[in-house]
Amino acid sequence: MNIQGQAALVTGGGSGLGEATARELARLGAKVAVLDLNMANAERVAAEIGGVAVHCNVSDADSMAQAIETAAAAHGPARILMQIAGIGTAKRVVGKDGNAAPLDEFAKVIQVNLIGTYNAARLFAAACAKLDPIEDGARGVMVFTASVAAFDGQVGQQAYSASKAGVVGMTLPMARDLAQHGIRVCTIAPGLFKTPLLASLPEPVQQSLAASIPFPARLGKPSEFAELACHIVHNDHLNGEVIRLDGALRMAPR
Repeated sequence: MNIQGQAALVTGGGSGLGEATARELARLGAKVAVLDLNMANAERVAAEIGGVAVHCNVSDADSMAQAIETAAAAHGPARILMQIAGIGTAKRVVGKDGNAAPLDEFAKVIQVNLIGTYNAARLFAAACAKLDPIEDGARGVMVFTASVAAFDGQVGQQAYSASKAGVVGMTLPMARDLAQHGIRVCTIAPGLFKTPLLASLPEPVQQSLAASIPFPARLGKPSEFAELACHIVHNDHLNGEVIRLDGALRMAPR
């Protein structure tokens, strides 16, 4: 699909990987809606790329539906969804105090990362399926965000790994489900990237993390994630696939 002139939704578009993806889409000529809970961030990015900022909680059905409608009113119906919004946590099953991990913290990560991804996908797909097909019968493309933690989860990452493994497991059946509507689905599983969270760590810690990556021995650049996400849109034969983007990293237990 040619990105030029298409309307695109980027959840989590106000920072990190989402911001980089919103910027790359805009550079390629898309009309970008920056969806985020943090409106200050969303408005900053949208203003700089000529897009529109939209408040959105991906895990809330009404909020996501309203965000899609608001974006469509500004740019027309979207054919591209970049689902990048997510949260992370680390909590041992049994803490040092001997108590079980709080169930609500596990549930919150699942709610945002997995259910939020499904929520965004189902609502986007329902709207996209109504559009007229373009080349090869295509109507739209969705790119989800998993993590290498889906495969190499570390100590304490039960909630995060489970949520991202759920996104991985959902990719192929959703691609098969939506094939009849001409909507492709792929997932990127990034490794260690220099997002604002990692960039806030002390430099020696960043260097230690980078040294664990075989090649290139550095943290990933958000722009590299964005470039892959946009390539998936361009390449019409990429469908139902999960792509690790990690410099051959395999995470150690801790």
